[in-house]
Order: sequence, then structure tokens, then C-alpha cells
Amino acid sequence: MPGAALDRATLRRLIEEPAAGQPPLLENLLCPSEQLQPNGVDLSLQSVSRLTGSGQMGRASAARELAAAESLDFDEAGWLLLPPGAYLIAFREVVNLPLDLMALGRARSSLLRSGVSIHTAVWDAGYRGRSQALLIVHLPAGYRVQQGARLLQLVFFRLTAPVEQGYAGRYQGENL
Repeated sequence: MPGAALDRATLRRLIEEPAAGQPPLLENLLCPSEQLQPNGVDLSLQSVSRLTGSGQMGRASAARELAAAESLDFDEAGWLLLPPGAYLIAFREVVNLPLDLMALGRARSSLLRSGVSIHTAVWDAGYRGRSQALLIVHLPAGYRVQQGARLLQLVFFRLTAPVEQGYAGRYQGENL
């Protein structure tokens, strides 16, 4: 049904049995049985960078500059302690959206209950890549996170009709 969120069975089929000539909806899942949810798929943490400089957004694409970022290293057990602040996170899974699906990401509720938020943009139909998001630690004591932890639930929606032209922006194929 167009406009409806996809259920677990449909998501599993799009991951395990993609249409002929199409990549799976998601690649590189660590544990599909844990990541598949009733109304979406949990994405897991691959890397974290601390935002260290300013960026800008102008009217023209040429006037858009991303903030500088410094990659952080996980300890020997794969953990990071993040002090309060803003971080750019990258997810492990590769998203391959066909022309009739789009997605929205929402932080897992355990993060919200711990004073941590995640902000995302829209995953447009036709997008392919290893996505990034903004993670903000609000608590003065900071927050510990482990590489591979499930942080965000990606919810997929079927469009009323496939788009003629899929996503073709600067983030197509990011982090692959």
C-alpha cells in the first residue's frame, strides 16, 4: 500500500530476496534477527567524528561547506566515552533505496532516555550509501557507546509511484 511503513516480513524479503538486478535494501547487517524490527531496521555504529570547525549553507550548492571533523578511536573493547557535544556518526549498513521507497530515521528510545539525540535528514528514493547522522550528547557526564551498537531505526515508506529520477546529490554513494 503506497504511503504505508513497511513491515518486518516485507523488509526481510527486500533484504534477503531483492528483485532481479537490484541490490538488497540493506547490506552489511551485523545480526538481521536483532536489527529487523516490526516497523523498520536498526542501523549500527561504524565510526564517530567530533565536529571541530564551522560550516556554512548558502543559497547555491557551491556555497555549502561542511564542518571540519576529527575521527575518534574506539578503545580495545570497541568503546568510546563521548563528552557533551555534537558528533558525526556513520552507520555500518549500506542502504540501497529503489525508486519506490524512501526512509526516515529515528533514534532508538534508549538513547533518548539517556540524554542523547540523533538528528537525520530524509533518505530519498534512489539513494545508495553508508549514511551519516548527527549525534548530540546532552548530559554533562557524557555517554559511552560501543562500535556496532544499534543506534537508529530506519523506517521505510512505499511511495504512491516510483520517482522518475532518484537521488542524485553529493552524498550518493557516500562512505562506500
